[in-house]
This record gives sequence, C-alpha cells and structure tokens, in this order.
Amino acid sequence: MRIPVSWLAEYADLPADLTTEALDAALVEAGLEVEEVDDLRGRVSGPLVVGRVASIEELTEFKKPIRHCQVEVGEAEPRSIICGARNFAEGDLVVVALPGAELPGGFKIASRKTYGRLSDGMICSGRELGTSDDHDGILILPEGEVGTDARPLVGLDDVVFELAITPDMGYCFSVRGIAREVAHRLGVAFTDPVAKAAEPTATATGPFPLSVETDGCDRFTLRAVHGVDANAESPEWMAKRLVQAGMRPLGLAVDVTNYLMLELGHPLHAFDLDALNEGLTVRRAAPGEKLRTLDDVERTLDAEDMVICDATGPLSLAGVMGGQTSEVGAATRNVLIEAAHWDPVSIARTSRRHKLTSEASKRYERGVDGSISLLAAQRAADLLVEYGGGTLAPEVADVDDRSPLTAMTIPVDLPSKVVGVDYDRETVVAMLRAAGCTVITGPEMADLESKLESAGVELPPSDTPVGEDELYVCPAPWRPDLTDPVDLVEEVVRLHGYAHVPSATPRAIAGTGLTSAQRRRRRVARALADNGFVETYTFPFVSRERADELGLGENDPQREAVAVLNPLDDAAPLLRTTVLASLVNAVRVNLARGAKDLAVFEEGLVFQPAEDWAELESVVLPVSKRPEDEAIAAAIRRLPVQPRHVAAVLCGLAAPAGVDGPGRTVDWADAVEAAEVVAEASDVKLETAQGEAAPWHPGRCAELRVDGIPVGHAGELHPEVCERLGLPKRTVAMELDLSALPLPDLAPAPVVSHFPATLIDVAVVVAEPVPAGEVEAALREGAGELLDSLRLFDVYRDAKLGEDRKSLAFKLELRAADRTLTNEEGVAVRDAAVAVAAGRFGAAIRE
Repeated sequence: MRIPVSWLAEYADLPADLTTEALDAALVEAGLEVEEVDDLRGRVSGPLVVGRVASIEELTEFKKPIRHCQVEVGEAEPRSIICGARNFAEGDLVVVALPGAELPGGFKIASRKTYGRLSDGMICSGRELGTSDDHDGILILPEGEVGTDARPLVGLDDVVFELAITPDMGYCFSVRGIAREVAHRLGVAFTDPVAKAAEPTATATGPFPLSVETDGCDRFTLRAVHGVDANAESPEWMAKRLVQAGMRPLGLAVDVTNYLMLELGHPLHAFDLDALNEGLTVRRAAPGEKLRTLDDVERTLDAEDMVICDATGPLSLAGVMGGQTSEVGAATRNVLIEAAHWDPVSIARTSRRHKLTSEASKRYERGVDGSISLLAAQRAADLLVEYGGGTLAPEVADVDDRSPLTAMTIPVDLPSKVVGVDYDRETVVAMLRAAGCTVITGPEMADLESKLESAGVELPPSDTPVGEDELYVCPAPWRPDLTDPVDLVEEVVRLHGYAHVPSATPRAIAGTGLTSAQRRRRRVARALADNGFVETYTFPFVSRERADELGLGENDPQREAVAVLNPLDDAAPLLRTTVLASLVNAVRVNLARGAKDLAVFEEGLVFQPAEDWAELESVVLPVSKRPEDEAIAAAIRRLPVQPRHVAAVLCGLAAPAGVDGPGRTVDWADAVEAAEVVAEASDVKLETAQGEAAPWHPGRCAELRVDGIPVGHAGELHPEVCERLGLPKRTVAMELDLSALPLPDLAPAPVVSHFPATLIDVAVVVAEPVPAGEVEAALREGAGELLDSLRLFDVYRDAKLGEDRKSLAFKLELRAADRTLTNEEGVAVRDAAVAVAAGRFGAAIRE
C-alpha cells in the first residue's frame, strides 16, 4: 500500500522536525515492511512556479493548433511560452517550469525558438510533472500566488511510503490503521478519521428495499444520494491523494469510495440507483449463474459465492468486484452507497476461485471493521453531496447481525513467561489498550460489566471471578486476528518494541547425526547423479485426469488419491500416489523448452489413504480447547500413509552420435539399470522378473523385487501413455518404493584373505521361462559362505538342449579365509549350489 506522509500527518500528529529516516524506522519498528520510499520532492529540480496566463495568441499557420502565451511568473515582464494545449484561458493559474528546471525522465527546460516565437519556459501537465497520468491538457490550479513555488500545490512536496502489509495486519491496509501504529510508536496524538461523520440511526424503511439471506454477511448498510453529479471532477486534494496512493481518478462517485477505502480500510460500492429493479437481495449464488464484472469478464458463479442481486439477477460479486449492469455511468444521477461486512473466508475463496484480486477483496479477506460500516457509508454520502450536489435521502438501511465481541482471559505474566522479558502489569495493560483492546482488571469488573454489555461485549463464562493476576481482554472490532492469548502476547511484544527483547545465540544441542533412512536417501541421490541423472523437485499435486493419462486400471490402488480441500491450484487437487505422476510434468516442461535428451529423477513422498479413513471421517477437533487424546489419535489415524519413492524418466539418446559411433536411443534396459543403481546405493540385491503394470508397456516391463517382495517397476512406458502425456516415443521410466527396502545393518569390517581363489564354471540347463536372476539366487544360496562372487557370463540356446530350454553359464569364485581350497572342496560347493537350483527349477548341469 502507498501512503503519502501528508495524509498520514492528518491523523497522526507528526513532529515538525520528523525526518523521512525516522518515520521509516518507526514503521519498521511497528512491524510494517517498507518496500520503497518515493520522495516526490526530488522529481522536479530547478524553478517550478505558479504562473498566470496574461494573454493568448492563436497561431493558425501551422498544421496543429499552437498558442503563443504571455505568462506572468512574478517577474517584471511576462514570459513568452509556446503551448499546444487548449484547456486553459486567459487569467488561469498554471504550473510553469522555467529554464534550468528538469522534469521527470531527464527532460531539461531551456529557452529556445520554436514555431517562429521564443519559448522561455514550459506550461506543464500532470503527467509531465509525474503527479498523474492525465495528458489531455495542462494542469490548472484553483489557487496560488503568482511566482511562488508550485510544488506544494501539485503534491511535489510530499513523501510516499510503499508498505507491504502482512496478513496479520490487515487493518493497516488503511491510513487509519497506519496512523494509529505510527502515533503509538512516536508517542504522539492519534485522531480517528471515523469521527468525521456522525452515525445516523437506521429508519423503518431504507432508501431501497433490502433482504439479507446469507450468514456470510452480518452487516449491510445503504445510503442514497439523489440528483448528484456522480461523474463530476473530484476535488483536487482528493485526486492528488488517490494518484499518490497509486489509483487513477475516475469520477466523483468512484473516487469517493476508493478514497474512503484507503482512508478507513472499509471498501464501499456505488450503485446506479436507477439501474436497480424492485429490491436488493444478498444471498449465495445459484450454481451456474452468470455475472459480467467491471473488468468486462463474464463469470460463472459458484454456490459458495456471495452476490448482491435485484430482480434481474446478480449485480455484484460481493466483496470482490461489482457488475457492469449497475455501475455508475455518464447518465447516473441517483447513487446508492453500499457498505457491508462479509465473511473473510468466503471472500478469500471467491477471489481465488475466480482468479480475481481487487483492492476490496484484499481487505475483506484479512478482516474489515464491521462496526464502522454505517459511518463509512454516511461519510461517502456526505462527500457526494458536498462535491457533487444532490440531496441526501433521509432513509437509512442497516441490517446488523454481528455477534457480540467476546473477551478472553489472560494472565498478567503470560507475556513475560512466553518471551522471557519482564513486563510489569502497567506495561501489559498499556500495550493491550494501545492495540485497541478493552482491558478489564478484577477490581474494575463491577463498574465495567454493565458498560460492556451495552457495548455488545460478552464476557467469557467462568465459575471463578477474575483475580488480581488475570485480565479480561476484548479485542477491538478492527483486530479480528486477535483470537487467542498468544496473539495478545505478540501485541505486547510488538508495541513495546522488539528492541527490548534481548538477542541470544541458542546453545546448539548435540545431535545423533543422520538416520539410516536419511543416509540412504543421500546415497541414492548421489549415485543417480553420478550416473548422469539430474535431480528435480515437483509439487506433489496432480489433476484428476492424471490417472487416466497414466492408463491406470479402474481397480488400481493408485487411483485412490487423497483430495486437498484448499489446493494451491484448482486444476490439481489430488495428492500423488506415484512420483511419476508429477515427475512427467518436469519432463514436459523441459521438452517444451527445447531439451531432447533427458535423464531426470525425483525422490519424494507419495500419499495413500489410511485404511480406516471412512470410519474416521466424522472426527472433529475443537479449537476452543485441547482435543481429547482419543480424538487426536483418531485424527492421526486419518493421516495418509506416506511412503517414500524414487522415480526416474529417460528419453532421447543415451549416447550421442559422434566419432565413437552412431549413438544409442534409451531403452528399457536403461530404466532397469537406474533401478540397479538405486539398489546398489541402498545395499540391497535387486531381482528382476517379467512384469505388467501401468503405465509401462506390458511386454517391456520388469518387476523389481527385493527378497522376493515386489518394490517397483522399470521399463518402457506404454505408447498410449506417451501420446496422452506428450512424451517422446519409447520413453522409459522406473519407480521404486524406498520405504519398502530394508535398511542395511552395520557393515562388518571386510576380511581380506591371503589365500588364492578357486575358479569354477558351471552351466545349467533350465526351462526357457525361468529368470536367470532367480537361478543365480538359488546357486548363491546353495554355495554358502565360501562363495566370493557369482556372475552370469553366457546364455546358450540350441535344439540339442531340448524344446524351450536354455543353458545359463555362471562363473563361481570361491575363497576361504584360513586356507587354500582343494579341487574336491570346490566341486562340492558347485554341486551344492546346483542341487538347490535343481530342486527349485529342475536345473541340470550341461554336459
């Protein structure tokens, strides 16, 4: 939010000698983020004075109208100035930049001859001075003394602070809120701008029929002004402040609502009263209803959206933006001012749903002071009457269903206990009152209870009276963020000053180092990176269509995804059940950026619904008190199961073409090799077998197993999956469940044998469908402790072996730690290994 210091000084009694740096420091100390300080005093350098047009000579010999003006600037003789604008007349006061001045953009003013005349200065427009976007004509001043500095009259004597308002300080989206903070920080008087208007009393009938039919609006106020020039030019002081705050003046009615929104923090809306039919109704939208908003976009409404309607349908998207059918136009003469208090959550969801953020929605979703709705509407009506003429209608509509404010109990020493700073009782009470809270101590209860009830404040139920060491605290209506005692503690600390909180370096607590699972994750990531893969991170949210795009079967467990109630993107509301579901997004982005040969991987969580999810769906955790242990345990059981997976995708060339050869395209073996890299880094033995699972090609998919338990798949993606996802043909991928892999035990120190190895080759004949990996596992099991290594080095097929038979040749390396093995011992080990393979697969030694 942009706020001029002159506007701030109207409500905070700023010291005359206050520097920009000191005000900047005060804002920062109050918890406000200063993003930029725009010193308007430096925009124009050199002489900039008030001039009076003494005479105008029309030059008609040129293609465009040119005026030769004599302008009095407080010197003995008028200045000769050439100007092309035509919106001024003799006697008007104008802003004149004399030779030696420099305007924004580095435009230097000098005396020069043009159009056959001497131009000894420049008559300026608002855009040339950098005070507005108006370039239709020069700037005419309503008053001023000829020859004096023109900067104060056009707003170039001000400083504008641009602040980033944090969500918990929504009340500072207004001059009112920021002035209150600055006044407290500087210890000066604060004047509430709300006091400029007297609150009227609601009448039996309002200025227009009204019906509020939703609990999302607890206050709705209407005031009407008849016979007003709604499009009159706003007063100069108002237009100047709007421009300094970053808004463009559009006409009196709109400018008044924008001005008061900036000043009070309460959005307002102006309707063309003559464009309304029968009466206004405030309700939730019917699904499918249409509304064309002021940004000329037709929007389809949701059942949660709140709308203001008349007999023709929706007129305004409540709290976000008005509609075109009832906007103030050139023919508007009767204006209906609306001020309402909307449910912040509903406004935030509507704004996000329609991807429509407005100045009003920014304030409503952070919380607006509903107690000033009628005052804000009255102030707007008064300004319209004052500057646009017309008559204020005597009827006042004010539907007020706000709940009473509720006080909370807080121990006096709670801020000290939480922060570690000794705050005495007087400081705590003073800071809470500075935050706008009503603070009641025990002895004051008898005197103030009746006053609080008349003010609409409820006291919290309690069986015991408040003691000397406790306070009843009722937050102000403009602080809806103060809901818990810890919020009050934060206000005490902030308003007292963060500088009073000592800084201390916390003592580092000795840790236990990384867990076994963490070490494995690092080894896996490093191993894949060392093998040419690039790690990527993707959001774990996917679309509802992703399961179909991956070709998952109707009964595939991966279709059972957990939906997020408040997703970052409405198009991706589901938590992924497979890392590939989101990893392919990164692949598609890289392909769209021109990359062709990719090898990427991601290690992350997947989310699976808890087994008893349906039974626990009705668990509700209260926020007013600590939930029962059973409710907490039930809520924990509702949490999704979150195993950790690693996935990789490869496409394009595995080896580029060059002098070394023609190159090689990735194939299913590269995906299996990636899985083996993960297995080796995890210190587990990976077994592969023919598999079939979506989204892989049914004939080119390997099932990955550890100790006989399936832990993932690898291979070529199904062609239809590649087509649906926009991936290249023959793209390959793998995914492993890291959580299913056993964590390695502590590795024993290696024993180095000084005795030579015994090498034995053995070829066994098995049926064609028997996987070589399973035969290898059987041989390894039968060989026992003397086996040092085992490697498959040949696969042979021949009719002599028999139909559908194959020969697998293995090299066994045997070694003992305490002796040299004899040939007989080697043969015995070989026979024992073959015996296990024979019993399991019918293997026989090939003669």
